[in-house]
Amino acid sequence: MTIAEHAVIITAVNQPGVLSEVTRVLAKHGANISHVDIIPSVAEVAQVHFEFTLDRQIDQLLADLKRLPDIKNVERTLSFSRIYGKRIVIIGGGAQVGQVAVGAITEADRHNIRGERISVDTIPLVGEKEIASAVRALVRLPRVHLLVLAGSLMGGEIAKVVQDVRRKGLVVISLSMAGGVPDAADMVVTDPIQAGVMAVMAVADTARFDIIRQQKKRY
Repeated sequence: MTIAEHAVIITAVNQPGVLSEVTRVLAKHGANISHVDIIPSVAEVAQVHFEFTLDRQIDQLLADLKRLPDIKNVERTLSFSRIYGKRIVIIGGGAQVGQVAVGAITEADRHNIRGERISVDTIPLVGEKEIASAVRALVRLPRVHLLVLAGSLMGGEIAKVVQDVRRKGLVVISLSMAGGVPDAADMVVTDPIQAGVMAVMAVADTARFDIIRQQKKRY
């Protein structure tokens, strides 16, 4: 049997030990948890979104979860990757971020019509520490495949963090700018709209564009 991806929202009594009970059932059935998210709810109950893979039928697992004394409801849902898909994040100055977003959103729409799921997040930020902290945190966010750094001057701590996140598998495109970030990035693109287009092409399964072959090139 092939390994299938599943997602459930569990509503439970909001008290210590409940999460442990749920994960024990998942482990018993051989489910490999890939994502957990606590959903804000009323004080008496808590909702938790689980995503996991399973190499067997899910029916018995769901039945065992529903039998737990502190569980109020178990609802199957779509995984975030099925709904929102791959994420591209654009960080930097507001004007440049906006222009990169124009290209990325326009290109993402073209691919999403063909069945892709690509979403675009923007974070207008100024300040070396603020941008470096945001870049460092990206590898902790789910489904982020690529970062575009959009600004006029970025270097110092930001360039060091870019090298760190690239080693962890995050692809980084930089606009042509002053500072050390362009040298640290995978690829440098002068035009912000084109940078957004190329960012989407780099992550889309429906595009013929290999970011690895473009590494350290400037456009």
